[in-house]
Amino acid sequence: MDKRLILAVAGSGKTTHILNQLDEDKRHLIVTYTRENIRNLKSGIEKKFNCFPENIKLYSFFEFLYSFCYKPFLGKIDKPNGLYWDFPPKFTRNMPEHVPLHFFTKDRRIYHNRLSKYLIRKELLDRINTRIEKYFDHFHIDEVQDFGGYDFDLLMHFSMLNLRVNWVGDFFQHTYDTSRDANKNKSLHSSLDRYLNRFSSVGIIIDQDSLLKSRRCPKAVTDFITEHLGIVIETHKYEPANVQFIDDPARVEEIALDNTIIKLFYQNHNKYHCYSGNWGKVKGADHFQDVCVVLNGTSLNLFKKGKLQESASLTKNKLYVACSRANGNLYLIPENLMEKYKI
Repeated sequence: MDKRLILAVAGSGKTTHILNQLDEDKRHLIVTYTRENIRNLKSGIEKKFNCFPENIKLYSFFEFLYSFCYKPFLGKIDKPNGLYWDFPPKFTRNMPEHVPLHFFTKDRRIYHNRLSKYLIRKELLDRINTRIEKYFDHFHIDEVQDFGGYDFDLLMHFSMLNLRVNWVGDFFQHTYDTSRDANKNKSLHSSLDRYLNRFSSVGIIIDQDSLLKSRRCPKAVTDFITEHLGIVIETHKYEPANVQFIDDPARVEEIALDNTIIKLFYQNHNKYHCYSGNWGKVKGADHFQDVCVVLNGTSLNLFKKGKLQESASLTKNKLYVACSRANGNLYLIPENLMEKYKI
């Protein structure tokens, strides 16, 4: 059965690609991570079929782990009181795994980032694969770049499934991990080659061509991303657009007060009185026309030196997400010029 990782640049039509694979004859399982992608996929499925077909199941990742993988096998034996969404306290890191508090809070909620680890320790992966094969013919795993820790090991086990599996994502949109626990898979995202090798080593086909070009970002924006961030991205879109650095206070004020232009901050966007968001948190959003990226002090200095691609990898990925939201013009402004709009 075909197993492949499809690398999709920002705006290349990842959601559309998944939707195109769906039909009413086969049984499809879709697992994604972000709430935005749940909304996008649900809306796209309903639009395509004029309903949500019974042969298609759409899960958020932790919903899938808890309701599909955990409860059928351990629900009666190790019945938890739900998921615990904060990370475990530090004292649990070196706690022996046979001690319940390594995996559960005192009120029997299981730590979300140790759920995959628990399933692995209970030797349930083969049984989970059998259950997936029983109910589905095609497995689509979205936002794969954000799976980390033991969650990534679980995904690799799906390479053994006797059905079609597609992993879809953009390595450079890795802005957070589904799971962090000690040093497990800590260096997974340290380089693209290392990352791809983890897939190819278990027989997964690497597809870097199908979703190579953005359909969202105009050429001016993709050229900026390629030149300044060192992330190669091509485009199908050659409509006129501009990328401008603006430090004129009057022009900055115009943009700040323009509620058709979202202002994207590195963090703490809610401290500003304007239409805004954070760089990494807008991943999956594709409805913005013109976008204003607010450069903090560190990024501003690197930009002026032509060294933005030397940003810390997580920062660079978040900046890539922010810049690639633009369907039209992209504006860059210094954060210090937004001080007057702080709440």
